Amino acid sequence: MIEKLKAYLGRLFPVASLRAYIVVMTTVVTLPLIVFTGYLMFKLEADERSDLQRETVDDARAISRSIERRLQEMATSLNLLAQFPELESNDLPAFQRRIHSSLAQEGLYVIVATKDGQQKLNTRLPSGETLGKIPEQADLSKSLSQNRITVSNIFFGNTSKQWVFNVTLPLPSRLASTGDALIMTQNAADLRPLISTENLPADWSVAVLDDEDRVIISSEPGKVVPGEAFAEENLLGRMSGFSGNFLDDHGNVFAYSQFLGWSWKTVIWGPASSSQVALVSTWRNMMIGSVLMVLAAITGAYIVGRQLRSSILEITDMAERIGQGEIVAPVQTKITEANQVAIALSNASFDRSQAEDHMLLVLHELVHRSKNILTLVQAMMRQLARENTSIADFQREVDHRLRGLGMSIRALTETQWQGLPIKKLIETHLDVFGSVSQQVVNKGEDFMLSPEAAQNLGLILHELTTNSIKYGALSVKNGIVEIEWQHSERDDGQEMMTIYWREKNGPAAEQPSRKGFGSTIVKRHAEGAFSGVVSMDYATSGFAWTLTAPTRYFIKSSKTSEAE
Repeated sequence: MIEKLKAYLGRLFPVASLRAYIVVMTTVVTLPLIVFTGYLMFKLEADERSDLQRETVDDARAISRSIERRLQEMATSLNLLAQFPELESNDLPAFQRRIHSSLAQEGLYVIVATKDGQQKLNTRLPSGETLGKIPEQADLSKSLSQNRITVSNIFFGNTSKQWVFNVTLPLPSRLASTGDALIMTQNAADLRPLISTENLPADWSVAVLDDEDRVIISSEPGKVVPGEAFAEENLLGRMSGFSGNFLDDHGNVFAYSQFLGWSWKTVIWGPASSSQVALVSTWRNMMIGSVLMVLAAITGAYIVGRQLRSSILEITDMAERIGQGEIVAPVQTKITEANQVAIALSNASFDRSQAEDHMLLVLHELVHRSKNILTLVQAMMRQLARENTSIADFQREVDHRLRGLGMSIRALTETQWQGLPIKKLIETHLDVFGSVSQQVVNKGEDFMLSPEAAQNLGLILHELTTNSIKYGALSVKNGIVEIEWQHSERDDGQEMMTIYWREKNGPAAEQPSRKGFGSTIVKRHAEGAFSGVVSMDYATSGFAWTLTAPTRYFIKSSKTSEAE
């Protein structure tokens, strides 16, 4: 299958110059641009319609919020009026005198009524006149049954002889002698300044509907008459959400928004074609621009391909000379990236001989390190062979020590034998023992161990950890091991390193009856590897081990680094 694919691609892409491929590539990319431009235009048309619908919903919400504020202001005013002392004393004439002038300037009127709708006060009329009942359309019973402030549907006022609406506040029981409801009424026409159409196309309209979907106010009262049903039931049924938009069967966009906390909603509608007037000009400009772009792209591709070809030929010549072992100088072309490649090839020609020398040094260092590791392993196996009486014991002990040595070598390999931080070394050897690593506390400033020091110290730490898990503090859950290292300076100026291993909260330490390979590692091997002094204390409070040695045996010297 792969061979067939390669054969097909070979026929599809014959051998040709870079210039020819660039021209063909540009043509293949740009020719579909005209088709894609047409797709973008259709997409743009859809996006324009979507944006129009979204923006119309935002406008509907803005108008709803504006009228919501008016209704909330009326509700707040009713709550304040309910606190007036004239109401508590049932002095309705005094109450009317106090509020009539200020409210009438705002086009607001107050009614006090009983639960059966009988008016006891109406600031539209002079005090003392005979008052009738509130029309059923005023929805007084809804407010009293729900015991909260409500807004009524639009209705034709008997007194005002206009389309009005009420905001009703049920009065508390302490004002029962005065009335059951305090009502603020306003002419619906007074809300017209709150519906703005300046952000909408000229042939779009706005209307505010009540709970029965009758028009309260509209931007075109001559066409959309207050008090009449807004539209057919199937259209109103699509306005079931809190806010939204949709397209009807005639290409008109409808957007609506319910009032928050009230039973009214705002509706904005108009033809979707209003948003597409500018698309015709955009379509024409994009088509002309696409054709010009195709022609310019093909011409530019030819010129660029010619320049690229000459530059690549010069770099190719450099590469051939490098392959023959020459050291070459970079060429200068008209292309920045090609010049960078030329510089890189020139540097590579110089680096090649240095890399060969470095490779010889690395091989020499590898032989040296391998020899040291094999010498250490041979000494380890000779010592273990003398101590173990069976092959199984010998295999187990060898496997255990080699694992500890292997962990140090693996960690050094990750740093390419450049050394290893002491904290990383401790973490590497403790992780293999599982959760006991949480019982070990490190104290000291981190520093870089040389590769030799990392191998030797790792072997020692592995042995100390193993012994502690078997007999010491790490054999119990509450046991703690402190590993601390300190730098100091002797009187003769020599820098010294002291490493402490202290076990606490574990079993009492007991000196072993015989010295095995483990003792050899933590004592003799440690002293020999670091030219230092090891002390061990088998105290009842826990085993303690201390190594004091010159710092130069721990830290990688600059001379060694340069040689490597």
